[in-house]
Amino acid sequence: MRIHFAAAVVVLTMISISAFARGAEGDSLPAKTSVPSTQVGWYDRIQLRGYAQMRYNGLFETNPDLGCSQCDKSWGTGGFFLRRIRMIFSGQIHERIYMYIQPDFASGGQNFVQIRDAYFDLGLDAKQEFRLRIGQSKVPFGFENLQSSQNRLPLDRNDGLNSAVLNERDIGLFFYYAPTEVRERFKYLVSSGLKGSGDYGMFGFGAYNGQTANLPERNRNFHVVSRFSYPMKLASGQFIEASFQGYAGKFVISRNPLTDFDQVEFPEFRFGPTFVIYPQPLGLQAEFNWGRGPQYNPETNDVEDAPLKGGYVLASYMQKTSKGAIIPFTRYHYYSGGKKFEVDATRHRVSELELGVEWQFHKALELVTMYTISDRSAQNSLDPLNRERGSLLRIQAQVNF
Repeated sequence: MRIHFAAAVVVLTMISISAFARGAEGDSLPAKTSVPSTQVGWYDRIQLRGYAQMRYNGLFETNPDLGCSQCDKSWGTGGFFLRRIRMIFSGQIHERIYMYIQPDFASGGQNFVQIRDAYFDLGLDAKQEFRLRIGQSKVPFGFENLQSSQNRLPLDRNDGLNSAVLNERDIGLFFYYAPTEVRERFKYLVSSGLKGSGDYGMFGFGAYNGQTANLPERNRNFHVVSRFSYPMKLASGQFIEASFQGYAGKFVISRNPLTDFDQVEFPEFRFGPTFVIYPQPLGLQAEFNWGRGPQYNPETNDVEDAPLKGGYVLASYMQKTSKGAIIPFTRYHYYSGGKKFEVDATRHRVSELELGVEWQFHKALELVTMYTISDRSAQNSLDPLNRERGSLLRIQAQVNF
């Protein structure tokens, strides 16, 4: 099965490169055509942009032991925290090749540099409605997972879907298709400030390592993922979007080295829908997913194959101002399942309500305040009884450049 799949990937890649080569040849100048003395190099087409986020989570904190290592490691520290410093290098370096490289200079809260994205889009036709993405990028699973942290309203992604892929990314080969009209809608939903997820195709399909980004592969099995998403513009001008996604693969978990030294592999899968009404001015966003995967069992002190489920509902209201916008929002999210990338596939139970406001003073500066009421348990062999409840006010300043 794996041999057939690998062969199919190789054939698809060869066909894609062949199509690109034919297209590039067809787009080239005839041999006798004079070349202008001043030509634009690929390096002249590279654009640089980015954003930086600083947070403080210590206001009105009722439980300093309440935390979320996956979303924000500064919970409970009581100090200022650089959440992200992203620099994005991107550009159409060839008629058929788009480049995107994004390092983070505040990764893990320890201010070291780490590559988040490093990929190239290969246009398979002149309109680039068919694309092949090669490299490390976001895995097309979930709207909020694909939405940039620069645009997302809540300060962190929901546990229910974000537990699918650590940091939302992995290395792989992804095929995307969307007609030009739909690609323009995806672009507008971001550039207009409506908090879109970006262009990951109307249809996407891919194969990726599965152990998540910036971590070595630990088995010889690819994960496979597929997603369909359609943004629709109603006669009133209102945008809505519906999606469905799923993935499957085998994941190698990390055990507590004091109790188990064996490498253990678990099959896993997830699937679920997304529905979005964009804030014009009232917005509604909801996602849910179901599946199975590894999960710690505190009764047996072992990791077992177990069901999982989780999702969220987010409501918002966008009030435009002369230079920006004011967007009050609320989100409730829930998760019951394991987090495969944590030790012993830590068993999580999350129930969390957030109330917040985003102030966009202008394009270069945003401020978010968000009050969080949380009930979280995270159980593994190191702490089989962990459960924390509490609330806190969180503040984030974001500079866009």
